[in-house]
Amino acid sequence: MIYILLGACSYGVLSTFVKLAYHDGFIVNDVVGIQMLLGALLLWGFLLISRSRKKNSPPRYAAASRKQVFLLIVLGSTTGLTGMFYYLALQYISASLAIVLLFQFTWMGVLAEAIISRRLPGAGKLLSLIPLLIGTLSATNLLATGFGGIHWLGFLYGLLAAVSYTIFILLSGKVAVQVNPIFKTALMVTGGFVICTIVLPPAFLLDARLFMELALRYGLALAVLGPFLSTLMFSKGAPLTGSGMASILGAAELPTAVLMSAVVLHEHVGLPHYIGMLLIVLGIIFPEIWKRISLRRSLPSLKSSDR
Repeated sequence: MIYILLGACSYGVLSTFVKLAYHDGFIVNDVVGIQMLLGALLLWGFLLISRSRKKNSPPRYAAASRKQVFLLIVLGSTTGLTGMFYYLALQYISASLAIVLLFQFTWMGVLAEAIISRRLPGAGKLLSLIPLLIGTLSATNLLATGFGGIHWLGFLYGLLAAVSYTIFILLSGKVAVQVNPIFKTALMVTGGFVICTIVLPPAFLLDARLFMELALRYGLALAVLGPFLSTLMFSKGAPLTGSGMASILGAAELPTAVLMSAVVLHEHVGLPHYIGMLLIVLGIIFPEIWKRISLRRSLPSLKSSDR
């Protein structure tokens, strides 16, 4: 549980660092590029060190085939697109609004799963959509201001980040599930760096001085908190807690991002935003609570049938 909370909170502070980098004159191309590049280097380095220490121990994970390596790199492009769209959104809208838009992956995932499986979601997931949608309307303050108070491009980029993150979640649990999670993550972050370099070429690749300045001021922090620490904590914690509990604890990313934007960036976060944030968190944890209640109700009937 501590692993998951650390991972969620570390990812939640990223938007604050990105906003500070923009304030200091850095552009999105270089910010997202340096995060992916240094994140990939940290993960590959960590993987090499861990393998050298466990050289004589029996392998815990299956070896990845060439096809799986290719698929993981392609899958990693969705992580790169998520970061790219998220950071583009931060150029136009507040960090507190951007994280709310990113969290639309919750209902998008339910919808995509229903379309793929061609069947309606369970009652718990359907009921969770109510606080999710109401919370989104409250947190974005759309009912009071409409779309006039929100930059349309930032809103669009925020939703595109949610779409790409939804695709990543749907596919990540189906590709190379038996492969070392650190190796998987290193390949995916490498794929993310490649797609970001193609779409938003960073200037630091041709400017060593810019590279050093950006890396020391923001790059290392973004790489450690994002691709490295957050992913590492989730890969360690999720197998121990289970996917349901991991999704509940992972929701800590939302309040962390909102509180950081209010305290560090001094963004205005009003009561509707806090209420909406709480409703979104409730919508995320509700399916797991419903599942546990249903399980407890079914246990007495199972015991009576055994008798």
